[in-house]
Amino acid sequence: MDSSNYYCVIMAGGAGTRFWPVSRTSCPKQFLDIAGTGKTFLRYTFERFAKIIPEENILVVTTARYVDLVKEQLPELLPQNLLAEPYGRDTAPCIAYATYTLLKRNPKATMTVSPADHLIMDEDKFRKTMLDALEYASKTDVLMTLGIRPLKPDSNYGYIQATGGKAAFDKEEPMPVKTFTEKPDPALAKVFIDSGEFFWNAGIFAWNAETIKNELEKYLPEITRLFTGWENVLGTPVEKEFIERVYADCIKISIDYGVMEKTDRAWIYPARFGWADIGNWEALYDHYEDKDNHGNAFISGERLSDGNRNLLVYSKKKDKLMAIKGLENFMVIDTDDVLLICPKENRQFKDFVAGIAMPDFEDFR
Repeated sequence: MDSSNYYCVIMAGGAGTRFWPVSRTSCPKQFLDIAGTGKTFLRYTFERFAKIIPEENILVVTTARYVDLVKEQLPELLPQNLLAEPYGRDTAPCIAYATYTLLKRNPKATMTVSPADHLIMDEDKFRKTMLDALEYASKTDVLMTLGIRPLKPDSNYGYIQATGGKAAFDKEEPMPVKTFTEKPDPALAKVFIDSGEFFWNAGIFAWNAETIKNELEKYLPEITRLFTGWENVLGTPVEKEFIERVYADCIKISIDYGVMEKTDRAWIYPARFGWADIGNWEALYDHYEDKDNHGNAFISGERLSDGNRNLLVYSKKKDKLMAIKGLENFMVIDTDDVLLICPKENRQFKDFVAGIAMPDFEDFR
């Protein structure tokens, strides 16, 4: 197999606010080992794709303030493969920047795009799925997304209905998408789950660079017209100045809302590997395997627990004793400068943190 035309774009610019207070603006979750794997999310993602894509073909897009963190964690990343956005504008501008960059280097490029903060179980199956998706995308004008069998109604994910309805769940091959709905409200998410016809959108894509360029220009001209002249600028000393002008006027929108919900080229590849988008503390609890008999997850060192149920306890100090009694469905997050105790349910966490005057606490002492 010739993989010289295959590229990977890792999106690593998010602020990671849903993992506060461990994830901060100065060092968000993609640069941390929140899941306890022994590697940061970014490192894990890079190594996973390096088994599929030549290392020299792996790009990382991040915001300018995190460039040094990327360099520190991925010292082997080629300097020209680190794309710095002046500030975050969500995934559509990020993908446009990476797409034009790759087309300047290789007009035959086929690319996969992935967030930096997913957990993948069964990497052999992941590798086969990605290679199949890339091969299919390289020969067709489709926008392929990986679909995951949903575990519960969750409004944090996009939902995909494949052509073929319930029968599609038993297939393991590319199929056209019937409907694509990005982050429905909880009631609609439950309708999707109850129907038995919808996949979660994994947020991992595969497409020919020329195809996604055309679809971006068709559905998001307000973004792509800002890149006018990219052929003569990207990869030159004036790229940074050019990108700063682009992002100054660029709208903030996801690739899902901007393109995937509108295009008639959306396809899905049902994935059979274990997958988790560890997007918040509740998701980390759901996917943490080493719980005790009462459903308590202790991601810490010493602990004294009595009468607790369905608890998430996280401490950055592995030798610190965590003594907790009589809590249920709570999380206790302990860092050097913040102690957070609140209900584990994500909506309550978001509402609570939103009411804190200084949610980043960079100068908190």
